[in-house]
Parts: sequence; C-alpha cells; structure tokens
Amino acid sequence: MRTLLTTAGLLVCSNIFMTFAWYAHLRDLRSRPLLVAILASWGIAFFEYVLQVPANRAGYGLFSLAQLKVLQEVITLAVFVPFAAYYMGQPVKLDFLWAGFCLIGAVYFVFRG
Repeated sequence: MRTLLTTAGLLVCSNIFMTFAWYAHLRDLRSRPLLVAILASWGIAFFEYVLQVPANRAGYGLFSLAQLKVLQEVITLAVFVPFAAYYMGQPVKLDFLWAGFCLIGAVYFVFRG
C-alpha cells in the first residue's frame, strides 16, 4: 500500500508541474518571446522529472510498465481538468467525462487479473 501511495502521490505532483510546464505559458507568457516560454517551461519541467523518475522507479515492480502508463494517464486527466477550468478559464465539457470513462475502461483492462 505504501508503494502505491508513494507512486501515485509523486505522479500527481509530477503532473501538476508537467501541466504548468506544457500549458501555463499560453496564459502567462503569451506576449514574451518564444525562447522565454521555452526556458520557463524547461525550468518547470525539471521539477516534473525530479518527481516522475522516482515515482516510476518506486512503482515499477508493483505495477507493470503498462499499468504505470495507464495510472499516469488517469492522473494526467485528473490534474488537467481542474487546471483547464480554474487556471486557464476553459469550460468543462461533457467530453471530459467521456474521456474519463475511456480511461476507466483502460484501467480495467490493464489491471484485471
């Protein structure tokens, strides 16, 4: 249970950094030169990797590679939807729900006995 919580917790934190690295510049650095946005994103992404690499190392063995990837995708959607809605001001669409159902199917198939 501890490995599961460590892996999931680190992946959640990693995804928060990843989401900001990939998308926050669209709001915050829109008027800056592209190089500034790239360097800022790389700076944020460093912390993503500082968390993501240990998360995958901790989880690999308890989870298969496919299970780690699906867990990552579920966490990505769980982090992205609030980010898109609250930080970026995007409307929450029903498509997010359908995407979530698809991920539930992916979780079922990759984690079943």
